[in-house]
Amino acid sequence: MTQQAAALQTYNNELVKCIEDLYSKREELNRQIKLEEEEKERLQHDIQILSEKLSRVEKSLAQRLAARATFDRTIAETETAYTKILESSQSLLSVLKQEAGNLSRATEPRRKEH
Repeated sequence: MTQQAAALQTYNNELVKCIEDLYSKREELNRQIKLEEEEKERLQHDIQILSEKLSRVEKSLAQRLAARATFDRTIAETETAYTKILESSQSLLSVLKQEAGNLSRATEPRRKEH
């Protein structure tokens, strides 16, 4: 019986060692799970912060794009109006020169014809 008892004791020792190894591996896995859960929480927090920043930037960008469109429209309208003013000034100057020429001819002393 002592040989069977020794075998039983050996199996018992190996069984206890296997169970302790399983506990050890479980604890290591548990530690890794906690680390990953903490990392997940940090990442979710970072995502929330970045999402809020993205929202603010998108809103600001939309406002700036609208303002730029207003500038572009105002510049185009101003340039069109300025071009019309230049054309009108040129026409006015041409008419004024023509009238001035007509007035000059009308006020010149007449030459006597022989």
